[in-house]
Amino acid sequence: MSFRREFEYAEALNWITKLGCSMSIIGLSLTITFQMVTRKSRKTNPTVLLVSICMCLLIFTLLFMLGVDNSYKQLNKLDIQEDNILLPSDTHKEWDRGPCTAVAVLLQYFLLGTFTWNTLYATHVFLMIRNSLATSPSHFTAYTVAIGWGLPAVVVALTLGISYRVDDPLGYRQEEFCWLAALDPKGNFDFKLPMFWGFLIPVAFMLIFNTVMLVCFAVTTGKTNPHLTSTRHTSMKKKFLSSFSLAVVLSLSWILGYLLLITQNQTMYTILNISFCVLTTTQVVNVCTLYCKSLWIRASAK
Repeated sequence: MSFRREFEYAEALNWITKLGCSMSIIGLSLTITFQMVTRKSRKTNPTVLLVSICMCLLIFTLLFMLGVDNSYKQLNKLDIQEDNILLPSDTHKEWDRGPCTAVAVLLQYFLLGTFTWNTLYATHVFLMIRNSLATSPSHFTAYTVAIGWGLPAVVVALTLGISYRVDDPLGYRQEEFCWLAALDPKGNFDFKLPMFWGFLIPVAFMLIFNTVMLVCFAVTTGKTNPHLTSTRHTSMKKKFLSSFSLAVVLSLSWILGYLLLITQNQTMYTILNISFCVLTTTQVVNVCTLYCKSLWIRASAK
């Protein structure tokens, strides 16, 4: 998903991605199964939210692993010598063919869906803290289902309607990979292409909101009674794990991806790239470990 084509450690990151995504597929499947099997032991809304997050991320990961490489790519037709100057009328346009555009649409939809459900989960946590409720407000589930599945569809539909043409599919997607277009013909990041306004902008707003919600959660749960000195360390450990697990679910590791966009130092870029790759591809393993373990302990106690 990086817009920089030449990267020194691309092959190593490729293997990290494959390993991490494979682990995530297993972790997602286990989490969904465990959440569904044990749903009767807790309230409905958190189950719907977490399962929806995992479902979107599972479908996205499978599509990413199996279909992100465009088997119909025509890169040889796009390679132009630097000393050639082409008029706009002489530029070759390749008609859309193969499933690449459909894969890009599904990838955009389910990844946006993941972040949308993350934001809804953060909203749920905020409402629980603010109102000190044991359950969500009435009709909350109906609203979350409509927003969680509907909002990404609206963004994808607008992106397609504005940027996609059958005779020029590269206005919407890339040629080498089935993902949103990001670069102009000279290889520079183009803010007019859908990678920026169809993905980075909406996800940035959701990440900012999720970060604020995490801070509110950490501040609220971090308040320790000074008279309970005997249990202070234990309680702080549980509070830290709660904040960490929420940060994992809210996909806040994607903030590193935005730092990559503005980083010019090659060493820092390499560190951020590896960290982003490792954290995002293995976040589901953390979700599976944290949430399934806590639910298993709770079920065992009953």
